[in-house]
Amino acid sequence: MQDKGRIRALVLCLFRDQDRILVSRDYDSVKQSDYYRPLGGGIEFGETSRDALIREMREELGAEIEQLEWLGTLENIFTLEGKLGHEIVLIYDAKFGDRTLYNQPTLTGSEQGKPFTAAWKSLSEFSDSGLRLVPEGLEEFVLANLKQL
Repeated sequence: MQDKGRIRALVLCLFRDQDRILVSRDYDSVKQSDYYRPLGGGIEFGETSRDALIREMREELGAEIEQLEWLGTLENIFTLEGKLGHEIVLIYDAKFGDRTLYNQPTLTGSEQGKPFTAAWKSLSEFSDSGLRLVPEGLEEFVLANLKQL
């Protein structure tokens, strides 16, 4: 979470494999609901969003990425664990250098010492099954730009 009154700069990547994207699942205990988010993280002071994404994938998955392409930006004002948050989210497309990662149903990583599992989910699982993709507006962003991706 972030400090009250601060806007967080965040970078996320839509790693894609056909109609699937790579997301991690998390849980909001106040809302008592799961949500899914593409991989990425915070942009540090003095760091470009591109460099932040490369760093985050090295730190979280131990993976190298390539062919980074900025797709757009979303502004996200949300409530998580009962606290207000505000993010400016830069969305990228990229490829894993190790193409075998696309054949694995899940990838295991670590974020700030906390282990997580990322899974490939089809876009229809969000629209048809009611799975919640965050940040808000990302599902619509992906669908609107699908032909460009």
